[in-house]
Amino acid sequence: MTWYENAQLQTKKLMEAGHATILAIESSCDETAAAVVRDGREVVSSVISSQIALHAQYGGVVPEIASRAHLDAVCPVVQEALERAKMTVSDVDAVAVTYGPGLVGALLVGVCYAKALAFAAGKPLIPVNHIEGHVSANYIAHPDLVPPFLCLVVSGGHSHIIRVEDYGRYTLLGQTMDDAASPSRRGHTGRSSCTRRSSFRSTSRNWQRTPQRKRASIRNPPSGLTFTISSSVC
Repeated sequence: MTWYENAQLQTKKLMEAGHATILAIESSCDETAAAVVRDGREVVSSVISSQIALHAQYGGVVPEIASRAHLDAVCPVVQEALERAKMTVSDVDAVAVTYGPGLVGALLVGVCYAKALAFAAGKPLIPVNHIEGHVSANYIAHPDLVPPFLCLVVSGGHSHIIRVEDYGRYTLLGQTMDDAASPSRRGHTGRSSCTRRSSFRSTSRNWQRTPQRKRASIRNPPSGLTFTISSSVC
């Protein structure tokens, strides 16, 4: 039996059982992260290697520097995540990895490592959409949450309003055209989570100072302004 056939068989059994312990790997931007997650709701262990200090002098994330830092960090980060969970890769049911969107070089590090690890360990490999990962994080933060629900996703250059119809089924209701919700950092090569939080605080303060008449014009834009609206599934 080939690895692919074995992975398909294991995946089918996991879906029928409704339970899985997954080793998840993330390298889409400036953090190398790994976690062991049980049944999509319980974080058994989580390890994050931040690159903030590396990029601070440039005012944003430099993709090439990020990629090289991921190369250095991915092995020890995954190993530490497994050690904290008191597991080996043989004890997990599958390996998951962010495949995009994100910085291409950074993503390649995580994807290549996860593919090699899954192949060597004989485990199924689960590709995870970065935006879907943000939506699904709500299941960890709110263990009782079940679809359907409405979700606002604000991540780097992506802002989406998504209706979660069911697990793995989404309807994109709207999104920003060229940046995240806050434009105050546009022109930088990247954003840290601290920068995004600061930007939103600034946006909130500016909104509070906006005259009521101007607020009305923002809420009710001219008819010639077209927003990106889609009913397609992400």
